[in-house]
Amino acid sequence: MNPRECPFCQSDLGASGAPPAPHLDKELLLLVLANNPWWRPEAGLCSRCADSFAAAYAEARAHHPGFARGGVPILPTPIRLGALESHTGRGVTIAFLDSGFFAHPDLVQPHDRILRYMDITRPGARRRHLDRADESSWHGMMTSVVACGNGRLSAGLYRGLASEANLVLVKVGSARRIRHDDIRRGIEWVVRHRRRYGIRIVNISCGGDYEASYLTDGLSQAAEAATRAGLLVVAGAGNAGHQKGHPVIPPASAPSVLTVGGLDDKNHLMREGHDMYHSSYGPTVDGLQKPEVIAPGIFVAAPILPGTPTSEQATLYARLAAAPDAELHGALEAMAGIDADLDAAAHLEAPLVRQLVAAKIRDNNVISGAYKHVDGTSFAAPIVSSLAAQLLEVHPGLGPGPLKRLLIRTAQRLPHVDVDRQGWGVVSARRAIEEAESLAASNPEKGPGRLAAPRERPGG
Repeated sequence: MNPRECPFCQSDLGASGAPPAPHLDKELLLLVLANNPWWRPEAGLCSRCADSFAAAYAEARAHHPGFARGGVPILPTPIRLGALESHTGRGVTIAFLDSGFFAHPDLVQPHDRILRYMDITRPGARRRHLDRADESSWHGMMTSVVACGNGRLSAGLYRGLASEANLVLVKVGSARRIRHDDIRRGIEWVVRHRRRYGIRIVNISCGGDYEASYLTDGLSQAAEAATRAGLLVVAGAGNAGHQKGHPVIPPASAPSVLTVGGLDDKNHLMREGHDMYHSSYGPTVDGLQKPEVIAPGIFVAAPILPGTPTSEQATLYARLAAAPDAELHGALEAMAGIDADLDAAAHLEAPLVRQLVAAKIRDNNVISGAYKHVDGTSFAAPIVSSLAAQLLEVHPGLGPGPLKRLLIRTAQRLPHVDVDRQGWGVVSARRAIEEAESLAASNPEKGPGRLAAPRERPGG
């Protein structure tokens, strides 16, 4: 008998083929079918995929009772990637370069994991400035929490893969403008301070002003120098895949950078119907093919900036959605003045108010009062950075080259998508962890070894 593949993960199951599925719990079996209507139970699935479905079902149902009734929430990143809960990026520091940041509860409670804040555009800024939210705080807050948030405001549900990693936050611009040269300066600052804070990964969810050859471009050269210094540089490919030329700009276009495109998994488990997000792709001006890998780039759970009108509206929508009919109008009256449309609808019958609330939740991408779902390779990149942190937790001796190759080697391509757009395919958390564990067991000394432990957080 010819070897068979698991219909979900395509892993080789040998001559015996995929085991049948009757042993699955009935509700779990229905979940698999709901997410993969093409699948026939008699085709079977491997034990690893069955475990992934079981874990996803148990966690989502525990946090969202409506999940068991057929209401599918936005799936958390660890569930979508089939990541192992035993790895959290503990002991690893990721530096984030972005337009601005905020000390979100998912990063600082119960323990503050932000080791340092640096503003390249205003060197006098201090750590306390992270407690003040402004329009520039949004983007970097979301990217850092997508990677390293512990899900504090969601009872642990919407956590990143590196939920125990440390962070260094480097502001390189504002919501209005990020300059090409300021990203370069940010990278150079990280390189100079990498040993002090134990930085191993640099996540860059922003891009320069123009296309340029890495041979002459200062930003690209800074990224190359960071790699030589022992840092894995991860960058979003950009969101111009639907434009003519679909340009990939520095630093994502630099050769050593791990460039990440976007996956559209439709917020469904496993691979049925998965497609590409409209992320940028090569060749670059130097003829390099980018991205190397892809990760979820849409329907990504991210935090809402506390204390903003958006936060007030999301809280309102979530409370109204949860209120019984008898309490609906009272809740609306108690929170009057937040949404003019709902204020005007206060006299309507409960079913009509609920329709409007559902539309508001859908149109504003609201998950709860604290989270919304976002899209862009800005969020695909930190997902890969957080997976890289898990791998360094398993095998601290991995240098940036071997770490990048491991992520590439264990990725899985979408069979119906051009290689140019997806590179080596979707990162595979479990496969990557298993290979890192194997490498650590067989050759633990390979690579640069551990960097110096991060010092205590500066008082500034």
